[in-house]
Amino acid sequence: MFRRWMSAVVVCLLSVVMLGADESGSRFNRIGHNMMCACSCGQVLLECNHVGCPDSDRMIGELRTQMMAGGADDTILGWFTAKYGPIILAAPIRGGFDRVAWIVPLALFFLGTVGTGLLIVLWKRRSGALGGLTPSGMPSLGDDAVRERIRRETEY
Repeated sequence: MFRRWMSAVVVCLLSVVMLGADESGSRFNRIGHNMMCACSCGQVLLECNHVGCPDSDRMIGELRTQMMAGGADDTILGWFTAKYGPIILAAPIRGGFDRVAWIVPLALFFLGTVGTGLLIVLWKRRSGALGGLTPSGMPSLGDDAVRERIRRETEY
């Protein structure tokens, strides 16, 4: 029983130690997944899988070269942005206009949704203030006398 516990402890320790074994590979993946392929396929650089892509192999090679030169992540992304333009970024890296360009569409969607909800609430309040009449001037179907009249008129 003691041997099983010791084996389990050793396996747990090895798995925890091996989690960070390949730091350069995880850095390569992190930077490569922050860029889009320049071939306009709309895929992340490291996941560009269409046959005969003219750009992904070259860009992956450039990424490896930049990493070998020892640049920081922001420096490498800045180099790619200078060469291919800001369209190459899969996510914003700087503040200012880049951040605004990512936040404004989401804020407009949120404001549009809230505005539509408020408009519906206002319409419902206005229809309730008409005293049982619908906006067209007809009595509402919630009145029991109206329901009874409709039932009588539609009987055979």
